[in-house]
Amino acid sequence: MAIRDFITCGVEPIEQVLMPFQVFFRSKSTSGILLIIGALAALVWANSPWAGSYEALWSTEFSVGFGAAALSKPIILWVNDGLMALFFFVVGLEIKREFKVGELSTRSQAVLPIAAAIGGMVVPASIYAAFNQGLPSISGWGVPMATDIAFALGILALLGDRVPYQIKIFLTAVAIVDDIGSILVIALFYTADISGWMLLGAAIMLGVAFVGNRMGVRTPLFYALVGCVVWLLVLKSGVHSTVAGVLMAFTIPARTRCDAEAFSANAVRLLEDYNKAIEPGGSVLTNPTMHSALVSMQQIVVRAQTPLQRLEHGLHPLVDFVIMPIFALANAGVSLSGGLAPGGAPVALGTVLGLVLGKPVGIVLMVLLIVRFSAGYPHGTTLRHFVGAGLLGGIGFTMSLFIATLAFVGSPGLLASAKTAILGASLLAGVAGYLVLRTAQPPERQAGASSR
Repeated sequence: MAIRDFITCGVEPIEQVLMPFQVFFRSKSTSGILLIIGALAALVWANSPWAGSYEALWSTEFSVGFGAAALSKPIILWVNDGLMALFFFVVGLEIKREFKVGELSTRSQAVLPIAAAIGGMVVPASIYAAFNQGLPSISGWGVPMATDIAFALGILALLGDRVPYQIKIFLTAVAIVDDIGSILVIALFYTADISGWMLLGAAIMLGVAFVGNRMGVRTPLFYALVGCVVWLLVLKSGVHSTVAGVLMAFTIPARTRCDAEAFSANAVRLLEDYNKAIEPGGSVLTNPTMHSALVSMQQIVVRAQTPLQRLEHGLHPLVDFVIMPIFALANAGVSLSGGLAPGGAPVALGTVLGLVLGKPVGIVLMVLLIVRFSAGYPHGTTLRHFVGAGLLGGIGFTMSLFIATLAFVGSPGLLASAKTAILGASLLAGVAGYLVLRTAQPPERQAGASSR
């Protein structure tokens, strides 16, 4: 039974007014739409007569703390180092869930998306390196490796039932593995000078979080406080601070305090108590038994969930509807009037070809290889579906923009070329992937054809 099928307990006028907005924000394509709006707003702003205010805003210094303990950074770095750490924390929660109970939890499930993701990272990076070998811009080899899961899944949501469910699961798993690869690339190759003492301090605090996990600490405040310290230590260590978000995610408990049988028994007993206490015309305000049953029900519902689930569910709206649009607004603003910067052509070519050509080629080649030595394509899918999924994998956008800001620090011309190429390539890959999947044979027709 879906949530909307439950008997309603009365709808207030304000709920009727807000209902269209609630439906919009529950849609799987909403986060992609907001990302597009943020990127377009940045492009328009950066190419308008008020372009100076765009640069001035994001370069404005903002301080947190007092005196010698204050941490001052331009707003753009608070977005990229601070808000994006929370984004990577949610990514880490997703990765942990996938490896425990999701599409990466068994070898048979994981082989295809892991192989496809590896192919989808190696081929684009190789194409970029081929165009930039021996040039200062070679540092951007990680830019075309990434996939923007929000955009890719948003396009799949627009296609609805025309795309087999297996392809949606496949692309999600590929994007998760892709995120793991991007995180490793950031940690290993896009770091400044390393401070061993700061890393040691971060490791100790991570150990505190793991001990808290094993001892049964489940309050989010504990992990939030430890996480802030870990973030600051990693930031000061020279390793990019977003890695702290992923590491902290792996310390979050994924165990429930109340198994399914115990929860069901307790819920039935409490519901019986609640029903027995109902009085005609009475109110929960004046009936302590009803109130007690409701409070106990709330407690066992919390105990039946894992902290990982609660945090992932609670933080997703913040990440999808606030952090990612702000990131797009802060990073997608590039002037299109000056053409490519000197040395920018290899960056643009390597990025565009890496995302639009390298991604689908790498993904599809690995799929063909795995399928050749297995039982064939997953039920209801064809090669065309995987070509479309591979093209959608070429939507780099968020992660590609993020890696570009790390790869081209101190090279604004190369960064602008990379940003322009990422935006153009993501648009091409998205449109191409949509058209390929839109014209593919729907799953029900495939089933009908195979039965004849």
